[in-house]
Amino acid sequence: MRLLGREWRSGELRVLVLALLIAVTISTAISFFTNRLERSMTSRAAEFLGADMVISSRSPLPDLYAQQASEQGLQTSAQVGFSSVMATDAQMQLSSVKAVEAGYPQRGELRITDQPFGDERSTQTIPAPGEIWIEPRLLNQLELNVGDSLDVGYATLRISALVTHEPDRAGDFYSLSPSVLMNLADLPATRIVQPGSRVTYRLLLSGGEQTLNNYRDWLEPRLEVNQKLTTVTDDNRQIGSALDRANQFLGLSSIAAVVLAGVAVALSAGRFAVRHFDASALLRCMGLSRHQVLKLFLYQLLLLGTLATAAGLLTGWLVQWGLIALLRDLLPPDLPAPGLKPLWIGAATGFTALIGFALPPLLRLGRVAPLRVLRRDLAPMPSSSWLIYGLALFALCLLMWQFTGNLSLTLSMVFGGAAAAVVLGVLAWLLLRSFAGPLGRAGLAWRLGSGELLKQPSAAATQILAFGLIFMSMLVVVILRTELLTTWQDQLPPDSPNHFALNILPDEAEAFAAQLESIGASSAPLYPVTPGRLVSINEQPVREQVTKESQGERAINRDLSLTWSADLAADNTLREGQWWGEQTAEGPLVSVEADLADSLGIKLGDALGFVIAGQTLEARVSSIRKVEWDNFTPNFYMVFSPGSLDNLPASLLTSFYLPTSERDSLRQLTRAFPAMTLLEVEPILEQIRSILAQVTLAVEYVLVFVLLAGLTVLFAALQATLDQRLYQGALLRTLGAKKALLRRANWLEFSLLGLLSGLMAVVASELATWALYRFALDLQWQPHLLFWLLTPLCAALLIGFAGALGTRAVVNQSPMRLINRSH
Repeated sequence: MRLLGREWRSGELRVLVLALLIAVTISTAISFFTNRLERSMTSRAAEFLGADMVISSRSPLPDLYAQQASEQGLQTSAQVGFSSVMATDAQMQLSSVKAVEAGYPQRGELRITDQPFGDERSTQTIPAPGEIWIEPRLLNQLELNVGDSLDVGYATLRISALVTHEPDRAGDFYSLSPSVLMNLADLPATRIVQPGSRVTYRLLLSGGEQTLNNYRDWLEPRLEVNQKLTTVTDDNRQIGSALDRANQFLGLSSIAAVVLAGVAVALSAGRFAVRHFDASALLRCMGLSRHQVLKLFLYQLLLLGTLATAAGLLTGWLVQWGLIALLRDLLPPDLPAPGLKPLWIGAATGFTALIGFALPPLLRLGRVAPLRVLRRDLAPMPSSSWLIYGLALFALCLLMWQFTGNLSLTLSMVFGGAAAAVVLGVLAWLLLRSFAGPLGRAGLAWRLGSGELLKQPSAAATQILAFGLIFMSMLVVVILRTELLTTWQDQLPPDSPNHFALNILPDEAEAFAAQLESIGASSAPLYPVTPGRLVSINEQPVREQVTKESQGERAINRDLSLTWSADLAADNTLREGQWWGEQTAEGPLVSVEADLADSLGIKLGDALGFVIAGQTLEARVSSIRKVEWDNFTPNFYMVFSPGSLDNLPASLLTSFYLPTSERDSLRQLTRAFPAMTLLEVEPILEQIRSILAQVTLAVEYVLVFVLLAGLTVLFAALQATLDQRLYQGALLRTLGAKKALLRRANWLEFSLLGLLSGLMAVVASELATWALYRFALDLQWQPHLLFWLLTPLCAALLIGFAGALGTRAVVNQSPMRLINRSH
């Protein structure tokens, strides 16, 4: 401990401690953030379901399901959901009706009020028979008051309260209509539910974890193709996709910071070992064995790692509050308190980085020969390169695995990153060599500065690569944040639809089209829409033909919006097959969207089986279409031939463009068609902008730590060569070089390093954004000329300043003192 205190006062270990501090801080902060988010989502997922487990179907569920659940000790509650028009003498409005029985909700709370904007209260009851609870906006739309009567089908029910919160309120595209809650006992009187009606039956289940698992094992073999079992875990995957993306970005950024910190630890530990060869030889002369010498320095390393890790855990705990503040609008309002697991993760990161990157250089200290006190040139043999790189690679894999949680992804990142690093490293080396000729004919300061880089081109190329990747990451984030939505919107035609109209009643189609024309709106065609589920391909269950997390897997786990049309949409193109004509005698035909067809392995002539409104239908694939999804016109995975879906219930859907100056006409439209739900596109884009801004701000927040880790690499590299720089500077001062010349040479050396890093960052970011625009976003890419100028200049100033700061001792030390010390 006394020896460590002396080393600390001399400044030997500060860069190593800083690198460890950054690694532990960033890993702890991200672990705290993701841990709290996951715990919050898991606890709230049951509230989003209204239960621990839900069985849903478009047809009535067998009584056996509820009976078996009750026998196993589970709490059960039935629920029926459907859409219906709420009508008064003057108004009507399409609404989402939920008929429930006692025990709803089993998780979460139901909140009601007696008057609009009145005080809310939680309730454990449901509407009594003959009563109904409605959403406040429906009260305004129908011009009613609490206590008035409302017709639901053939039943007349009294409004006894207003619903302000339902825990299992859906959040999809078709749940925008006002909510209505009624007693399940009143459902038969409404006479709404008839064979073929668009109804969803749900059975809510709650109980202990083991009991639920036992019931699930009993239930899954008995589930029909049109029945779906949803648990807290399943539903949790669908909640907060923006936060999932944020977690992925933050995790990847954290890996970069930890890896760079590890490199800085390795460089610092290497210099520490070299500078203690003499001390090790002296200790050997005083009688210590090799193992005792090694143990002495390892104890220092462990003590230092413990102190740095403790400080990193504290700063990580503070930093995670900054992340939460940046993402506050995306996060649940009641995040649970931090747990202990992130502390273990942060500590493990610190000691893994310390042992994996610092241990190999320190092992040389145990091999120092006592004879070195007489022969300064007698250095110990270096450790095996296999040991050094093997330990570092193993530590790197452990750290990445910790952040990704996926071994195959980790290995892909390690080997793919290594390949990319080699390619970019060669590019950095070529950039460095390309500057050698012109700089050799420049002034003395330029020759001195560039000479340091060209003296060890591989080390310089490594630093250029490290800083180039850091600046590239920041550039990509900035470019995507500032250009993604702007480029997307600029490429849309000026008259692209800016409104969607949903739930248009079929008998209002002509009147609705006429009304749109009268207010000056240009509309896409009116498409009939009915929900249905794809269940089989060539009589084989579709679940056996898809992989988890694929587009096809997501498509078969929900009802698709099915439509039929005689004409091919203007922005759809046929990739295979032919569009149908007027003759459809060969039976129902269907056209499938190309990406979904590829994911499910669907080919021309395949027979697809569907369950629609409780009925089964088989259609043959006659064509496969390419679809433009981002043009704000209605598009569909499945389009049927005319007549294929006759006699099935359907509503109409369209989109239209209305000039901003005519926006007041929307009031006239909504009054004329109260059952319609109007969705404006601009607020959705504004919400996307807000989410993107918050996520990128959080990523930039973490990238600051990545930059700090990169600067520790720079300072560690400076320390590793500081002794040589000091001696060289003393010689130049002895030969007549002035301090100003040395300062200028150091500044130019690191400015050149930053300039080359910035150039590589711009090249790499342009390639990355081109690939993203071309293959992922399908947008028109343009070069970012401003970044070609600003990035190299900013990088040169930043790294030049940091390098000049780190080499002050080269200029300020006395030449005579340095030369005497070296002898």
